Formats: sequence, C-alpha cells, structure tokens
Amino acid sequence: MAPPITVTHHPMNIRLILNREKLNHSNFLDWHRNLRIVLKQEKKDYVLENQTPNEPPVLLMAAHDAWLKNIDDSLDVSCFILASMVPDLQRDLEHYTAFDMIEHLKAVFGKQARTERFDNMRSLYAMKMEESGNVRTHVLNMKSYMDQLERLGSPYPQDLDTDIILNSLPKSYNALIMNYNMNGWEKPISELHKMLTTAK
Repeated sequence: MAPPITVTHHPMNIRLILNREKLNHSNFLDWHRNLRIVLKQEKKDYVLENQTPNEPPVLLMAAHDAWLKNIDDSLDVSCFILASMVPDLQRDLEHYTAFDMIEHLKAVFGKQARTERFDNMRSLYAMKMEESGNVRTHVLNMKSYMDQLERLGSPYPQDLDTDIILNSLPKSYNALIMNYNMNGWEKPISELHKMLTTAK
C-alpha cells in the first residue's frame, strides 16, 4: 500500500511585489503601500511606527527580549527597504534605521504627492464636456482622475464624485441632472456612467 500523499502549503511570497517596482524618484506612494502590505504580512510593520526604544536593563528579561526582537525586526525591514529601491537612494539611506528611512522618504516625497494631488484636482475640476463630446470617454477620463486622487490618499465621497461629473456635463443633460437630483438617487460612478450613456 502506497504511503499517503502529504500536501505542503507554502505561504505566498508577497515580498516579490517589492521587486516588481523598486522605489525610484516618482513612485513613493505606490511603493510605500506595497512595503506596508509586505511588512503587515510579516508582522514587522510596527518598526515603522516608532523609533527603536533604548535598551532596557538585562535584568528585565521580557523587556530585554522584546527590545532585541525590535532590533532584529528593524534590521530586517531596513534590508527590505534598501533592497527595494534604486541604487542612488540606497546610497543616501544605507546607514539609517527603518523608521528613520521612512520618515526621511515621507519628508522628501510628501511634497511630490501634494503637487501631484493639486494637479489632479485642478485637471478634474477643469473638465467640461462639449455638446458634441463622447459621454462615455468623458466619464472614464474623470474617473481616472478620481482614482488617482484616491491613490494619493485624498478620495472623494461618492456623492461628491457624482456632483463633479454631473456639473461637468453640457446643457443637453440638464433634464437628466434635474431628474437625478429630484429623485435623490445615489448611484456609484459605474451606474451613473451607464445611465448617462443610455440617455445620450
């Protein structure tokens, strides 16, 4: 009689997402989100929240063991971070702790995110559909700006998304807009998109 087959389950190696797109000078938000996902799965994300505490007395065995674990985890995370960025950033940050690396990167790239968010908002509010325009393309273009704002950490509530889209439409949609508001409809953008396409 043949021995029973043993199925071995290997945990998914999500570290690969950090290799797919290394941190460069233009993708900090996406990279940081991926890093947090990896560290959460590895139960090491806590090292990015606070600096490593000072070493407690050896006599306090439990506290000292926790401190040593924090030191080890911080070293692991520092290596994850350095391995997932382009060489010039590695050179700048190789002597930082994991916590200090992230704080430094937030300070450097936070300004870029604010500028990108402002540019996206300005482009979104400036969008106006011409009478001869294609509503399907218009709504999809607006949705891409809204998705980008969400990625940048500034999502709009659904009702505001809807108001921005409805406000961007030409006068030929006034009856539909009035009907939408009078009925108190609250539809996700995908349903609003279908409604506008059908109405046209």
